[in-house]
Amino acid sequence: MAQAKLFEPFDLGPIQLSNRVVMAPLTRSRATDDGDLKDMHVEYYRQRAGAGLIITEATNISPEGRGYAWTPGIFTDRQVADWKRVTDAVHEEGGKIVMQLWHVGRVSHPDLQPGGALPVAPSAVKPEMTAFTNDGMKDIPVPRALDKDELPRVVADYVKAAENAKAAGFDGVEIHSANGYLLDQFLRDGANQRTDEYGGSIENRMRFPLQVVDAVVGVWGPERVGIRISPVSPANDLRDSNPEPLFTRYVEELSKRKLVYLHVIEGETRGNRDPDKFKAWTLKEHFDGVYMGNNRYDRDLAIERVEKGETDLACIGRLFISNPDLVTRFVLNAPLAEWDEKTFYGGGEEGYIDYPSLSQEERARYAA
Repeated sequence: MAQAKLFEPFDLGPIQLSNRVVMAPLTRSRATDDGDLKDMHVEYYRQRAGAGLIITEATNISPEGRGYAWTPGIFTDRQVADWKRVTDAVHEEGGKIVMQLWHVGRVSHPDLQPGGALPVAPSAVKPEMTAFTNDGMKDIPVPRALDKDELPRVVADYVKAAENAKAAGFDGVEIHSANGYLLDQFLRDGANQRTDEYGGSIENRMRFPLQVVDAVVGVWGPERVGIRISPVSPANDLRDSNPEPLFTRYVEELSKRKLVYLHVIEGETRGNRDPDKFKAWTLKEHFDGVYMGNNRYDRDLAIERVEKGETDLACIGRLFISNPDLVTRFVLNAPLAEWDEKTFYGGGEEGYIDYPSLSQEERARYAA
């Protein structure tokens, strides 16, 4: 029987992947309160280097960009050194890894902000949700609208983070423009109520996210920059009144910039893949690059969509938490270990680096 295309090598621009299975960015909240990594982060990513590509957990570009307790950063020399240990470990195992650059915008709390400041956003529109702080879940306040004169500073934070990711030895970066975080907030009219050139029309709402994209491309080149979007997901209490024309135009602009991949959350994050809205995967037709599908992919769906040419890469999240050797298990069609959701966020090594891989004997048995 011929090997499924999912398990064949794939050239992601200049990055040679051993297969088409991508490990999704997975927030695990295991860093220090300062955003530094621990030894277990190195082991966690090393264990999962069999993925064709690893996208790191979302990583704060600045102290202001932080919205969850114990999430890592990429804005200090210590963090660069920490992440270099991770990239070295993944590369030693033959894997490839890119960093996801993250600014949460309004999805934060003063307890998580420098000096107890209000979170920032395109407009002072409060999300109806809570924030994960060191002291538990707390209501998110009305954010502070960024002044137009502040936007170059935020762009500069993305540039510095991109430069730091390069210094840390990553193979590229992914810009987080999804799930209701800062760039998504500028795009969607559910959060962007500005009346200046950064609000109102689709062209105006795209302006700041595209400035960030252009700045990051200036550091890495387009062939090592990907981007993540979630066109119809209501994650973090964010919606748009008419997402299809907005995201069609956005993807067309991203395509002009020749980014190496477009990472699309198809449907509602961790929910319905095919809600009664426009089909997010149709955006593949508007992007002249690699298309990466995400949301509730399992072995069968990944194989099917890759074989049909409906996605180039299959991005998988929670299965990688409990199956560090997920690609091996997929190839062998071996049983998958179940995750323990109680250990997803916060804590130590339990539920993080203690999920076992298949033994040699087990691999031989399933291969027979």
